[in-house]
Amino acid sequence: MGTHRRPKPPSRARIATLGIAAGAVSLLPTQSQAAPEPSMDEVRKQVAKLYEEAEAPTEEYNGIREQQQELQDEVDSAQDRLARKQQEVNELREKAGPLAAEQYRTGGIDPTVQLFLSSDPDDYLEKAEVLGRTGDRQAAALRALQGKQRELTQDRADAAKRLEALKEARAKAQEKKDEVQAKLTKARKLLNSLTAEQRAKVAAAQEHEDAAAGTSDATASYNGPAGGRAKTAIEFAYAQLGKPYEWGSTGPNSFDCSGLVGAAWRSAGVSLPRTVKQMYDAGRKVSKADLQPGDIIYWYNDSQHNGLYIGDGKVIHAPRTGKNIEIAQLDSMPFYAASRP
Repeated sequence: MGTHRRPKPPSRARIATLGIAAGAVSLLPTQSQAAPEPSMDEVRKQVAKLYEEAEAPTEEYNGIREQQQELQDEVDSAQDRLARKQQEVNELREKAGPLAAEQYRTGGIDPTVQLFLSSDPDDYLEKAEVLGRTGDRQAAALRALQGKQRELTQDRADAAKRLEALKEARAKAQEKKDEVQAKLTKARKLLNSLTAEQRAKVAAAQEHEDAAAGTSDATASYNGPAGGRAKTAIEFAYAQLGKPYEWGSTGPNSFDCSGLVGAAWRSAGVSLPRTVKQMYDAGRKVSKADLQPGDIIYWYNDSQHNGLYIGDGKVIHAPRTGKNIEIAQLDSMPFYAASRP
């Protein structure tokens, strides 16, 4: 029978180490010692900040999506051209085929030998003349084929570049989409960390804040001084009051900020670029003192948020996720600039 070795008792140093480790564990923060949960007001402010931060990448996403559509159109056109060129090359090959075959059958024998072997020299000379013309036609057909083949090769290279650019645009759009979604998801998690009663209080506090800022999403009709196309654009915006903000949307059931402005002016027959930045760059700048109903207002900077001035110091805009299209005071956000379509 084998002998059983008794386990070696722990050394004093080992015991001391274990004791220190146990003490360290006991000093780690327990659930009751965790950092305090943010207050309802802090949650509301964090959520508002996240929604605000989501606007810039939303506008970048809109611009990339517009570029992506242009690239897709270019790719479709390039593929159509390729198909036509390929058909032309195929037809030229078919034409050149019989000519090449004829030249092969007769071109392998020296002309002097052909004349010597011919029983009828006149007949040979007549055939030689025909073959000479055939050779000329073959050479012209081959030149045409080579030219079309070069064009086809170049078009294929161009189409490949456009396809690569389209892939890059798709990847960038997805990156911006993920960035927006991450901020919105974080905001939702913050809200979901509150109880139903706390969420109701947050909503009430937001409504109180909106009322103090003079905002309203109540359905109304425009009776201001605007005329012509500006009036048409404002009336369209009024008809959207109460519809939800949705990032990347241009209607008809929801809008983001630039989506609403673009749709309003489009209803008046004026085509605007897609994004806040593009609208700012394309518009005729006007000072705050010279504002007229229908002018586009930009807050914070030239690429984040915009809305439609309706007169009397008020605007219509699509605010942010979780809110509806509303009428607000012009100075409810930091005014940056204005432009006139």
